[in-house]
Amino acid sequence: MEKENSGSLSRVVKYLQATFIIILLLYFAKALFIPLFFGLLLAIILYPVCKWFESRNWPRSLTIALLLAAVSLLFTTLLWMLGYEMNLFIKDIPKVMDRITQFTPHLRKWIEGTLGVQQSQQDNWMDKMGANAVNGITSYFAGALNATISTVFFLIMVPIYAALFLYHRGTFVKFLGMIVSLKSKEKLPVILSQSIHSYFNYIKGTFYVYFIVGVLNSIGLLALGIDHAILYGMVTSFMMVIPYVGILISAALPVSVALITKDSAWYAVGVVSIFVFIQYLESNVIFPRIVGQQLNLSTWATLVAIIIGTLLWGISGMILFTPFAAILKIVSDNIDELKPLNVLLNRDYGYKSKNKPGK
Repeated sequence: MEKENSGSLSRVVKYLQATFIIILLLYFAKALFIPLFFGLLLAIILYPVCKWFESRNWPRSLTIALLLAAVSLLFTTLLWMLGYEMNLFIKDIPKVMDRITQFTPHLRKWIEGTLGVQQSQQDNWMDKMGANAVNGITSYFAGALNATISTVFFLIMVPIYAALFLYHRGTFVKFLGMIVSLKSKEKLPVILSQSIHSYFNYIKGTFYVYFIVGVLNSIGLLALGIDHAILYGMVTSFMMVIPYVGILISAALPVSVALITKDSAWYAVGVVSIFVFIQYLESNVIFPRIVGQQLNLSTWATLVAIIIGTLLWGISGMILFTPFAAILKIVSDNIDELKPLNVLLNRDYGYKSKNKPGK
């Protein structure tokens, strides 16, 4: 009995040490791993289509080039939509500033009458806020320059990695077969096949999330009477593909429309509140449940993967760690030593499931 407990404890310590080393490696080498794993993700998504073309005697190099060109065209279209909305927003800035100027005296009087803050104090606050805004804008542009350089490197390396993974996929599969144990080697084809299927389900689930968020955005904008509510709601949702910038710029347009076309600034506040609330639902409820169902991941595992990915790699980790958790679940499905972990990851062990351990 003592030997069994000692063996279990040593196994747990071994897993904890391996986990700690992996986390350190992922964090400090994220500049390498983020584009590498995005390239792997893209390669796995494109693999079934690539294989289909190759089965019809298309050259592998030509097939890969055409598929990556199609993906680049799709991404370029999203960037064009983002630039188009940004251009509309820039044109509306003078009108928005005029409306803000009209609302300012009423707002100052409301603050003075309701909160008892004199207008002289408000002026001092505004001066301090203006100074802080200048410093913030300077820091923002410095960060934006670094982000732009990183983004250019990212956009160049991801398709290169994807092309290499697709073209040399046989070499990588052979490498995996050489490093895994003989017992696991027999299950390797099943694990790889299920992993590709899980990635496809992940993309499908993400599309469902964007569609649901777009519908919710549209309903909220329609309730406020914003012009072109369905267009703005759907575009704002699908612009989440472009991290941070996409949602901010695409949401700025309906906010400016609310300021220009409505008599009260509260409509703009309402638009912002709707987007903030729906983004909260998307991050904490919709995405974990929808994507978790598509990947057969438990909601708990999906949420933990999102949080850990965000802490390690930011928005990139939020995107990548969920399918990582799905692949880990697939591995634990096929390897007996990881069955305890499978209980946490597998959706089939949920509260309402009949497949409960110990029963």
